[in-house]
Amino acid sequence: MKTTIKEIVQYWSLHKDESELGVDWLEAHERCWRCAYKRNLERCHIVPDSLGGADHPSNLVLLCKHCHREAPNIADSRFMWIWIRETCKPFYDTYWRERGIEEFEKMFKRKPFFPPEKYHMTQEEVEVFMKEEMEEEVKKVIVHFGEGMLNPSTYACLFARWEEKIIMKQNNKK
Repeated sequence: MKTTIKEIVQYWSLHKDESELGVDWLEAHERCWRCAYKRNLERCHIVPDSLGGADHPSNLVLLCKHCHREAPNIADSRFMWIWIRETCKPFYDTYWRERGIEEFEKMFKRKPFFPPEKYHMTQEEVEVFMKEEMEEEVKKVIVHFGEGMLNPSTYACLFARWEEKIIMKQNNKK
């Protein structure tokens, strides 16, 4: 019989401080322990089954399929917790957007919407603009089949398009 989600959460809530996760224990049964998105969770072996890892709560964490694919596959349990702790984000539902920012920085060698004075907008105005644009952009981007969410490179491209739109809007006002 496979270890249940409830058993995994129950075990780790007694053995790990939730500050090492992307979620609180109260929501650990429905949110990925790394990215903190509310997703279908997969039982991820800390030490992979093929390397002798047991189907026991002490050897399982709960990750979405995206994070599960990125999880370390090594016969040393220390690395799973280091990876989760060092790569999770402190706010729910921001992980993949922040990965998009990292991807943008790799692609364009700078932070998006930087320097801020170039855009003549406050942080709040940028956030409102992005939210409005996201509703429109949904028609112009796709999610890869079976993924269920935008990938970081798509976010990076959206940030670049939004920068261009802001600058065009400002140039038209002049």
